Parts: sequence; C-alpha cells; structure tokens
Amino acid sequence: QDYTWEDHGYSLINRLYPDVGQLLDEKFQVVYNLTYNTMAMHCGVDTSVLRRAIWNYVHCVFGIRYDDYDYGEVNQLLERNLKIYIKTVACYPERTTKQIYCQFWRHFKHSEKVHINLLLLEARMQAALLYAL
Repeated sequence: QDYTWEDHGYSLINRLYPDVGQLLDEKFQVVYNLTYNTMAMHCGVDTSVLRRAIWNYVHCVFGIRYDDYDYGEVNQLLERNLKIYIKTVACYPERTTKQIYCQFWRHFKHSEKVHINLLLLEARMQAALLYAL
C-alpha cells in the first residue's frame, strides 16, 4: 500500500508535533506549485507535468514509487543530464559542481534551474520525512 504524505505523513506528524504538519505541507505546496509558466524562451507553458515528473523522480531515487503514476513520463520529460544533476544534488550534494549544473537545460534561465533545485530539495525532504515517519 502506498504511504503518502497527503494520506499518512501529514496526519502522523501533526499528532506527534501539532501544527508542524500544516507548516511543512504549505512549504511543499508553495514550491511544488511555483511557476512562471515559461520554459526557456516559451511563454504560457503548463509546467505541472514536468514538476510532477521531477518530484516523483526524486521520490523514486529514494525508493518511493506510486502505483498511480506513469514513470514513462519521467523518461520522456527528463533528459539524462537533468537526471544526473537531480540524483547528484539529492544523494551526493557535496559532489555537485558548476559543470554538472551547466550541462542540463543549456537554454534555460538560471531562475528556472533554481526552481529545479527547490523542487528536488523539497521532494527529498518529503521523502526523508516519509521514511522517518
């Protein structure tokens, strides 16, 4: 059975430490929903599918998989260099270099790359909390 933040983690952390679940959930939602609706030079883009793929890939790296998600999306949306970057930052942050950062999404703005960092770090935190709880 899936053990998810929405169904299990949120309520359990609120029982253990009141009001923290709400604060963490708001933090996860703000980062997850953050978008300028742009990708590189294209405006008006729905980035929700990409954000979901990044979030679920980070969870997958830590062994959390969801039955209702098609992981084929991850392979379609995330290029190899982006996957390497995500795995490096999430699992081995001390190995992150400027070279790895510059190798993915070469035509994208730095603000979009920073958003990727925010997404992956919050997804990593949520994965760690799910294991701890």
